[in-house]
Amino acid sequence: MRLPDTFKSLVALAAVGAASVLIADTVTVKDGSKLVGTVTKIDAGSVTLETAYAGKITIKQSEIVSLDTTEPMVVRLAGGTTMAGTLSTTPSGDVSIQGEDGTITTKVEKIATTWEPGTTDPAVAALQPKWGYQASVDVTGKTGNSEELGTRVGFTATRTTSKETLKVYTAYNRQETNGTKSADQFKLGFDYSKLFTERASWYLRDEGGFDRVKDIDYYNVAATGLGYDFIKRPVQTLTGRVGLAHRFENYGNPATDDVNSAGIDFAVIHDYTFSNAKLHNELGLIPAFNDFANYQARHDSYYEMPLGAGFWKLRVGITNDYISQPGPGVEKLDTTYYTRLLLDWR
Repeated sequence: MRLPDTFKSLVALAAVGAASVLIADTVTVKDGSKLVGTVTKIDAGSVTLETAYAGKITIKQSEIVSLDTTEPMVVRLAGGTTMAGTLSTTPSGDVSIQGEDGTITTKVEKIATTWEPGTTDPAVAALQPKWGYQASVDVTGKTGNSEELGTRVGFTATRTTSKETLKVYTAYNRQETNGTKSADQFKLGFDYSKLFTERASWYLRDEGGFDRVKDIDYYNVAATGLGYDFIKRPVQTLTGRVGLAHRFENYGNPATDDVNSAGIDFAVIHDYTFSNAKLHNELGLIPAFNDFANYQARHDSYYEMPLGAGFWKLRVGITNDYISQPGPGVEKLDTTYYTRLLLDWR
């Protein structure tokens, strides 16, 4: 008997569908739902399942009652044991890791992390330093009732691991308004921090340079102290710092007293990462020990977004520099609004 073509097509589709289910990974949760896809990662108490119908799904390990995979993965348990193999659920509800050297039976919640065979252990990769670089340039100009021309260039190199961050930076800013310098600044510095608990860290930083419009021939600020992450999430961090500092400011005008004093270093740093942008806020204060009325404050806020899919980014922000006791004829507060083009690469 010859079967109709439509019936043959339905049988073929059913066979393909059944085969795809048989070769797929499955996750069953406590409410009885069975999710089908590909388990791509188990980490930090969650299982990531890639599906054709809903993209990536994240499932809490505490909600999983069975877990079965078809392709081998490297598994590290909470106790440190590492083994490569496929996962399957036993009749008792445990998870069996079946590898070339045997079988290990454990609980779903005991799986600490997984990674693909042949790739680096995420814990090892997190300790390996990663360098990032950022070059920036601003060019502003105006003609008509007033003549203005300004240029600012900067460069930052950042080295990060899961425990420490080192940032080295430099920038030069020069502005002329109607033939008179309105900005002539240079700075070079570094900032290093290292975690000694999950949220607590120590830091060391130093910055030197000059600001000739403010009559500062040379300045240097060095500080060291402790930091704490009040908020520490993948998309948001809020860090507070407090430590000891030393301020030195050498003024060109002999009538202005130089600053050469130890002080206190206060800072609050906040970052929020959106899906394709970043918001940064930073506020710092350094009062001098020999005169607490003599202090330096700095604020920087910016919003950074990518330009297309390349290395270019656009940063729009505002900075405020405040010196409570400046030299004669120098304003206490300098406010700068900026739009900055960045080249960011790793």
